[in-house]
Amino acid sequence: MKDNFIKSKKLRILEEKLNHLRQKFRDKNDFKTVEAVFDSKTLLALYKLFNDGYLDILNGVISTGKEANVYWGVTPEGQDVAVKIYRISTLDFKNFLKYIEGDPRFLSIGKKIHTRIYVWAQKEFKNLTIAKKVGAHVPTPVTVYKNILIMEFIGENGLPAPLLKDYLPKNPEKILEIVLSDIEKLYVKGHLVHADLSEYNILVHKEIPYIIDIAQGVNIQHPNALNFLVRDIRNILRFFREEAGIDVPDIADVFMKITGLNLYEFPDLCEDT
Repeated sequence: MKDNFIKSKKLRILEEKLNHLRQKFRDKNDFKTVEAVFDSKTLLALYKLFNDGYLDILNGVISTGKEANVYWGVTPEGQDVAVKIYRISTLDFKNFLKYIEGDPRFLSIGKKIHTRIYVWAQKEFKNLTIAKKVGAHVPTPVTVYKNILIMEFIGENGLPAPLLKDYLPKNPEKILEIVLSDIEKLYVKGHLVHADLSEYNILVHKEIPYIIDIAQGVNIQHPNALNFLVRDIRNILRFFREEAGIDVPDIADVFMKITGLNLYEFPDLCEDT
């Protein structure tokens, strides 16, 4: 009885905070988005993050996706952070199993949907931690709890940096060089492949590309790691060749530099190259 009373009190406090947040949304579609994200489990998780001093203010949404929303948060010290909240109630986890099954780091993920979402959030936190440690340009992870990930805010004054797809760099050759170098660092030093890299998940801030949305990243022991790596490289080269209009290296040369392997010895990987 006492535990239920405490939980109810916590929920009331968080719902009051949420009411303040709702007032920031003028569009009815934004209301629907908020309702889909802030279920009771998420409210309780947010309460803990507020209570533990990771958050002081949760402002409006800065990006929305099929799996998660990202909000502009502020710490008690006044530092901007990005707060990524994975949806528990509406997320279809079947699409994500191919990135977890076969990864030796996640041998048991349970069957309950909320438990699987928690594992997914932890996976992104771990991947960010690895990427940061090996020197790749990614948001610095701060903490993860349940389905909520807090990380460095890439942008200024609550405005996120633009995605690469929406921004033509002043020096695209340099941006390409950095991105390919980060792919190599992830693979060689971090034993990690992003597995879904494209212009849609790279932010450009002060002419530096930052790789984001790395939850699906897999260990190089994953059975599809090389397939994912080739797809990542192909996507990046295609964007810079077709959209930025610059000369790009041959995909086989990039693959060889990163892995030390001859791409043409893997017929299945050579499709569409």
